[in-house]
Amino acid sequence: MKDRAHCTLVEYDSARLDELVRMWRASFEAGVGIVDPNPIADQKRFFLEKILPLNTVRLAIREGELLGFVATSADSISQLFVRVGYQREGIGSAMLEWAKDRSVGSLWLYTFARNAGARAFYERHGFVAVAQGFEPIWQLEDVRYQWTAQTRISG
Repeated sequence: MKDRAHCTLVEYDSARLDELVRMWRASFEAGVGIVDPNPIADQKRFFLEKILPLNTVRLAIREGELLGFVATSADSISQLFVRVGYQREGIGSAMLEWAKDRSVGSLWLYTFARNAGARAFYERHGFVAVAQGFEPIWQLEDVRYQWTAQTRISG
């Protein structure tokens, strides 16, 4: 049986922008259950202007295939997405552990309340829901999660 969980985390490569954005969009739509009406060009611009300058981005690659990406700063995770069909195979866990290892000892993130899969994933990895809110662009309730190194030790 092929080890589908194995992947390598590599630095962002601009040659993969189109593939990354299409994978990101498909994963978002599957997880949240809505269709993104925005043009792909707008999402590319958002990634290049808002995500890339403020975060370190790593791509999860296996046998040349992009399986996911994570965008993180020292204290937060802006984005973490795994290609549809590859969730629950350890790829997201590998990216999350990478983010924890390079963090300042704590991380926060937001996910949509209706994304039960993402919420369960973060909770399995020691994140605790600390606040509920509302994301005005998507008009959806969101949840702020927090992880600290102490959570990892005691959890």
